[in-house]
Amino acid sequence: MQGSSIHGAGSVLGSTRMEHSFVVLPKQRNQVPGVPPRPCGGVMQPDTSQLGKAMEESFVVLPPPAASVYKSDSVSDGGGANLPKSDGGTSVPTQPNNSGFHSTITVLKRAFHIATTQTQEVEDVNRDIKAYEACLQCLEGEQRNVLSEADFLKEKLKIEEDERKLEAAIEETEKQCAQVTAELKQLELKSSRFKELEERYWNEFNDFQFQLISHQEEKDSILAKIEVSQAHLELLTRTNVLNDAFPIWYDGEFGTICNFRLGRLPKIPIEWDEINAAWGQACLLLHTIAQYFWPKFPYRIKILPMGSYPRIRDSSNNTYELFGPVNLFWSTRYDKAMTLFLTCLKEFAEFANSKDKENNIPLEKCFKLPYKIENDRVENYSIKQSVNKQENWTKALKYTLCNLKWALYWFIGNTNFQPLSTTVSSRDVPAAGSLYSSRTADSKPESQNLSKH
Repeated sequence: MQGSSIHGAGSVLGSTRMEHSFVVLPKQRNQVPGVPPRPCGGVMQPDTSQLGKAMEESFVVLPPPAASVYKSDSVSDGGGANLPKSDGGTSVPTQPNNSGFHSTITVLKRAFHIATTQTQEVEDVNRDIKAYEACLQCLEGEQRNVLSEADFLKEKLKIEEDERKLEAAIEETEKQCAQVTAELKQLELKSSRFKELEERYWNEFNDFQFQLISHQEEKDSILAKIEVSQAHLELLTRTNVLNDAFPIWYDGEFGTICNFRLGRLPKIPIEWDEINAAWGQACLLLHTIAQYFWPKFPYRIKILPMGSYPRIRDSSNNTYELFGPVNLFWSTRYDKAMTLFLTCLKEFAEFANSKDKENNIPLEKCFKLPYKIENDRVENYSIKQSVNKQENWTKALKYTLCNLKWALYWFIGNTNFQPLSTTVSSRDVPAAGSLYSSRTADSKPESQNLSKH
């Protein structure tokens, strides 16, 4: 019983991790049924071959507790086994191990635990087997559609036909793939050419952009110069040579033309040379504006500008000197010349008024002299020098110059008389009456200033 339990324990524990403990099993004390008894005689010498066989069969692999148990059992059985002393004396028999039974119980418990674990695994395997058998029964219970020979051949032919079609489709696809590859190569070649063209285009574009920017800067510079030139041209257009050549203003009680004073006062005796120069400039200006409108302007009284020695010819071809000095005998001719000058200025004012009416200018805006001229009087001041006070004569000459300035403004606003007439077109000249109206508006304060002084 002990031997069977030991073999069972060894077979069960063989599946676990064991240490290789080699133990010689003890002799059996009890007679096992079916085994011949040992002889009771003297000691028998066992056969060497049988002893080796018995030794081979007596080696089993046991865990350390089991090995220790059987080692203690073998010692407790006596068997005449004594351990020799280290000093070579007689051996002392070992004491029997009383805990052998408890060790056996411990081994059996461990074996039972391992058997229980394996039993759980066996149950899991049994469940898997049952599930597999259930699947097999389910598959065996299904109906199987077995094709006949004819149907199988038809299905085979159909599959072969489909296979041929698929092979033909594959060949066609390969041909198309080859064509697409060739086209792709051509497109790649074209793409490389397009990239070169694009690069060339952008280079040319950058060059053109640079040139455009430089031309734009040059254009802006030219436009700026044109703007300055146009402003200068406008200034020159509004500038009249007669207005610059014959500036009419005043200096205290005297009217002036080209900075020459016209008239005399007891406290300020002006030299006759200056008076003659002033009359010469006034005659040249009136002759210029009157001659411009001839023959429309009758110009009956002719003014002969001759520097500081001007003369005036009447309609009867009688000539009168308009320069001094004068004395009692020459004063009548000098007075006649100044009266003819006033008459000529009045006739030109009437001609300017008629021109404004022809141009449909409103009556209140038509030209008229600021100081009325009647025979030898200007605003009730006689222009004669012989029978007049010097103050009144100087006042009459000042009003005469003011009327002459108004006539000059009308002339500038209604003619193209410009120093740059060869380069200035007619469209650059203000329309008739427009400039005159602005000039007259500017001249009113000047005339008022002249009259006040």
